[in-house]
Amino acid sequence: MHNLMLKKLDQYVIAQFCLVLSISILGFISIFIIVDLIENLDRFMDNKVPAQIVIKYYIYTLPYFTSIGLPMAVLISTVFSLGGVVKRNEWTAIKASGVSLYRVALPLIVCGIVLSGISFMLDNKLVAYGNEKRFEIDRDYVKRKSRHKLKNVLKDIFLQKQSSTHISLSKYFIQKEIGYDFSMVNLGELKIKKRIDAKKIIWKSDSLKWIVSDYSIRDFNQNGLETKVVIGLKDTLVNLDIVPDDIERQARKPDELDYYRLTERIKQLKANGVDTIKWEVTRFIKISFAFTNLIVILCGIPLVVIKEKNSLSFGAGASVFVIFGYYALIKFGQSLGFKGIIEPLASAWLGNITFFITSLILFWKSKT
Repeated sequence: MHNLMLKKLDQYVIAQFCLVLSISILGFISIFIIVDLIENLDRFMDNKVPAQIVIKYYIYTLPYFTSIGLPMAVLISTVFSLGGVVKRNEWTAIKASGVSLYRVALPLIVCGIVLSGISFMLDNKLVAYGNEKRFEIDRDYVKRKSRHKLKNVLKDIFLQKQSSTHISLSKYFIQKEIGYDFSMVNLGELKIKKRIDAKKIIWKSDSLKWIVSDYSIRDFNQNGLETKVVIGLKDTLVNLDIVPDDIERQARKPDELDYYRLTERIKQLKANGVDTIKWEVTRFIKISFAFTNLIVILCGIPLVVIKEKNSLSFGAGASVFVIFGYYALIKFGQSLGFKGIIEPLASAWLGNITFFITSLILFWKSKT
């Protein structure tokens, strides 16, 4: 009889959780799309972006909006599914029968673990791909002729020209077409054939070449041994086999890469002497953010039962503070990591660790 009651309770909680989750996530996605469309409508109109491209843009944005809205929807679903049990005074009877809060919370915690796994896969497959396609549309249709102020500087660039040429820049100014700390390595069969380094490069559209400053050009033989070195301090016109459009199109932001490609990119950047701290923080956040779904469930459960008389209203109100506090702490940790104040791993997990400890305290208080 006792096991049957628990089974029915589990089924009820999971069914309510999934129902509210579906409604909540659809609601959040709709709000995000409407707000984003209002913000970008004048940009789309300024550039005369075709309607089908705008639709495509938001289709590619769906995975990102789902990833961002999922923790909020999970917290609301936790509060309402468990709140329904408490509101009907079933929680008093459950406690009287000797069932602990941990046992009642078990199906929700399992849902949190499953959703965390789904969130990680979503972020590293669909979100990364969607962001890449969305940024391509932004570059091709929106940014080029927009009257709005656009991002003019690309940082920590690494791109590939064909399969053998690897190029990196620490900084590139799009409008001025000027790059800094340029490095180009041309590989043969796994052996370096040529390397060009320059402190500064400037595009000359009339000659379709680059002016290189404070540069060195090194040639290597089949064994990878240096055979020729040219070092120059004066400005010199050089054909680098790339144009500004190559840099703009192929330069990838961390958000456009999944966890595995991001790991490879960090290795490549480190090999070229580029500071990778921001990339490392972003990589660790791709793991830690997935666990947000589990942590908000752990926070939401005690919020409902800590005040049984007004469980739903108190839980719903407190969940607003929890989710905004959570996102604020994630951004704060990210900022500390970007500035090098704390280690990338610690900065990515700061929000999760803080709210996990908070959930344990709330669990303890709800039992006393």
